[in-house]
Amino acid sequence: MARALWKGAITFGLVSIPVELYPAEDRKGFSFSMLDKRDLSPVGYKRFSKTSGKEVEWGDIVKGYEYEKGQYVVLSDEDFKRANVKATQTVDIRAFVGADEVAAEYFETPYYLAPDKRGQKVYALLRETLKATGRIAIAQVVIRTTAHLAAVVPNGRALMLITLRYQDELRPMKDLDLPPESLKSVGVNPKELDLAKRLVADMSGSWDPSEFKDTYHADLMARIREKIKSGQTKELTKPESEGKASPRSAEVIDLAALLKQSLEKGTSVRKPAARAGKSAEHAKPKLRVVGGAAAGKRQAKTAPRAAARRKQA
Repeated sequence: MARALWKGAITFGLVSIPVELYPAEDRKGFSFSMLDKRDLSPVGYKRFSKTSGKEVEWGDIVKGYEYEKGQYVVLSDEDFKRANVKATQTVDIRAFVGADEVAAEYFETPYYLAPDKRGQKVYALLRETLKATGRIAIAQVVIRTTAHLAAVVPNGRALMLITLRYQDELRPMKDLDLPPESLKSVGVNPKELDLAKRLVADMSGSWDPSEFKDTYHADLMARIREKIKSGQTKELTKPESEGKASPRSAEVIDLAALLKQSLEKGTSVRKPAARAGKSAEHAKPKLRVVGGAAAGKRQAKTAPRAAARRKQA
């Protein structure tokens, strides 16, 4: 596990749980070098003084706030802490809400919360209470120098902290050209709706994150190896000609026929038979955030109906 990003405490009411914050993401990606396309020489960046033009070492750089043109107040880590000591040292729980009440667009970045030895008992109590009540905690916390709204969510033996977007950080939808909610007004007929429902039922199943892999990383590595093998390491690949047929517009295709073909070809990406032998631990969703206990109940109710629809199809 990586080094703790933050140390402090979860607080709710008069209860305090000493914890440490760890990143939960492990992003996969490439590290590319910037090159001058004229001779492929590496391009570097320097931190330099705009007054003297000389390079400045990292150890000599401090943060400053420009309060007047050319006038700065210098800030240290201690200044950020003193601005609000409580906010920088606590995950301050403000409310408990249903696990299915927070819409997906609000969730941002996941972290693990781990207790120190003094906080084991109360940590476990909060975790199991959230599970039993089907709720998550809404909190405020400062990570490094940024204030966040966050959700504290039970996940197996762990509590996770997932940063949330504030409402004013989401752009409104009013300027988007969206179709009306009435399907009739956009020309969708009952047959097309029924076929779409059957296709959804055919592709439905339990959430299993192990089914989904990032294949683009391997695809790009294969392309890199292909260029090396063909001796094209110094050639910029040009775009292909635009003679290829573009995807057909949704306005000119026979939607019902396309849906029917999808059902006949067995487009389903689900593999219920392959998952049948898995343990109950793997069958359960790994992160109960949006939906929580309520979603599990809904899934249990809809599963028999989905199976019946698949049989009819």
